[in-house]
Amino acid sequence: MFRFFNLLLLFALVCHKGNTDIPVTGKTGGNVTLTCEFNANTIVQVELFSDSKDINVCETEECRVFKKAACDVVIKNLSFSDAGKYTLRVHYKNDQTNVAKQKDRIYQLHIHDEISVKTGTPLKMHVLMSFANKVEKNSSEGWKEVWKRGHGVWSDRMNVSDENLIIKVFTDNDAGTYRVLDSEGEILITVTVTESGTQSSGKLDTDKDKTGDTEEHNHWFLPVGVCSGLLLVLAVIAVIIWRCWPRGYTPAPGQESRAPRGIGEPLTILTECD
Repeated sequence: MFRFFNLLLLFALVCHKGNTDIPVTGKTGGNVTLTCEFNANTIVQVELFSDSKDINVCETEECRVFKKAACDVVIKNLSFSDAGKYTLRVHYKNDQTNVAKQKDRIYQLHIHDEISVKTGTPLKMHVLMSFANKVEKNSSEGWKEVWKRGHGVWSDRMNVSDENLIIKVFTDNDAGTYRVLDSEGEILITVTVTESGTQSSGKLDTDKDKTGDTEEHNHWFLPVGVCSGLLLVLAVIAVIIWRCWPRGYTPAPGQESRAPRGIGEPLTILTECD
């Protein structure tokens, strides 16, 4: 009897080890491969399930979910909604018995992403899917809960809208890593948030903006300098003309009046003022 209980315990441990979820990680917009690692002479069919839902697995890479090699499955263009548990079921035949059998492998897909946010702007994270139970943020005191299903947000600086966790005005203290957990404590989503700049009065205070502002002022000062020089030259010419202009001039006695200059006659230019 004692030996029977030992065998039963060993069998339970083997079954538990065999059913352990396989962790798989992917990045938003990228691809992930669920490897079956199964050597069989004849693969009859490959099926994929997520939350008890059938997922169509194509034979070509044109589909978003397709079979690769003997029984691996590739998921393309990942999003946060793809996080969760998957079951890959392989139907096969053994040459010795030619009897159809099946083998299941269970995966826990974790999706991660990195985003950069300007200080002073809202931060919107689309992470509150149906599987999300709570959201935590890392801090000097460890992981701190910022949202929980049934309770909502823990800060008046946050709100929730259309499966989005929103920070109304992003600050330096909001930077860090956020993670989404399901009801069993499994990590489904991880988002690393960094600060990218400061927003003030609707403008981002960056070196690029400062450079553009300097160039604008340079274009402004150049016309002003040219106009000032032209005004000075015109003023000098006006003074010379005023001083040289004959005032109350009458011909000296015996001085002949000159007839108008004809065509081709040389022009006499005065070089001195009277």
